[in-house]
Amino acid sequence: MNIGLVLKIIAALATVATGLLVLVKPSAAYGFTGLSAEGVRGVSEMRSIFGGLFIGLGIAPFLLGEPAYSMLGIAYVAIAAARAFSIVYDRSYAQSNLISLGTEIVLGIILVM
Repeated sequence: MNIGLVLKIIAALATVATGLLVLVKPSAAYGFTGLSAEGVRGVSEMRSIFGGLFIGLGIAPFLLGEPAYSMLGIAYVAIAAARAFSIVYDRSYAQSNLISLGTEIVLGIILVM
C-alpha cells in the first residue's frame, strides 16, 4: 500500500471520527467550531450536519472507491475557501479558526492528490 493511499484513508477516517464525536456528543463541536446548540432543534442540526454528513462523507471513499477520495478532498478545499473568505471578511483570526483552515487545506490536498 502506498503512502498516498494511507494518508487518504487516515483523512477519511478522521472525517468519520469527527462525525461520530459530534453525533454522540454534540456539545463537543463547540471546541472546534465555536458553535453551540440551543434547544433540541439545534442539537438535531449538530448531530445531523456535523455528525451524519461528516460520517457519510468519510465513509463514501470506502464504498465508492478512488473518485470519492477526490470528492471528499474537494469538499475540504471548498470549506477552506469559504473559511479563508470569512477569516478575512469577518476578521475572524481566532487561533482555532486558523488551525481549522490549515487542517482543511492539508486534508484537501491529501485527498485530491
